[in-house]
Amino acid sequence: MKTRIALLTIACLVLAVAPAMAGTLYDNGAGNYTTDGWTINFGFAVSDSFTCSADCTVQDFHIGVWLFPGDVLGSVDAAFGSSSFGGTFNTYNATGHTDLGINQYGYDTQIVDFATGDIPLSAGTNWISLQNAVETNFGDPVYWDENSGASQAFQNTLGSIPSESFTITGITGTSTGTTPEPSSIMLFGSGILGLAGVLRRKLTR
Repeated sequence: MKTRIALLTIACLVLAVAPAMAGTLYDNGAGNYTTDGWTINFGFAVSDSFTCSADCTVQDFHIGVWLFPGDVLGSVDAAFGSSSFGGTFNTYNATGHTDLGINQYGYDTQIVDFATGDIPLSAGTNWISLQNAVETNFGDPVYWDENSGASQAFQNTLGSIPSESFTITGITGTSTGTTPEPSSIMLFGSGILGLAGVLRRKLTR
């Protein structure tokens, strides 16, 4: 019985301090790379909706793009908000890319990764908006791949358009594991000890 109580105590303490798990918050589906792409530089911007099942924290996003062969997407301005083109735009540098090859139009297709730090968002519908993409080699246009996923999408000059290929990763729920204060741990421990005492009295009667 003492062993069981000790194991129960350890399990409860682990649950009390365990952080929320990181993973995919939203995936708008696989990239298409054969239909169209929407310019996200030279004054053009695109905004796509996504949903969080609960309060969430965005940490990374990944977009499908079309580039001229030899081009490199270095950075993009992105905003996260509760409406299309809402929120504050910040510049995010690319942290990696996956080359998918040349499509039938001669464009190099890639998935490009960006880290955002922790951006807290409320549960429900949110939006990711992209503009001012920077191609670092020649200053060429950058095109966000259209895949007609489940998201709603808008372009800043045309209005409603089919949505684009992207994935957003981060944490669902609390952004960081909350470590109990010492007083909370003491109260928790006192409760466990009290439970152990009750169980012992019952067993010895």
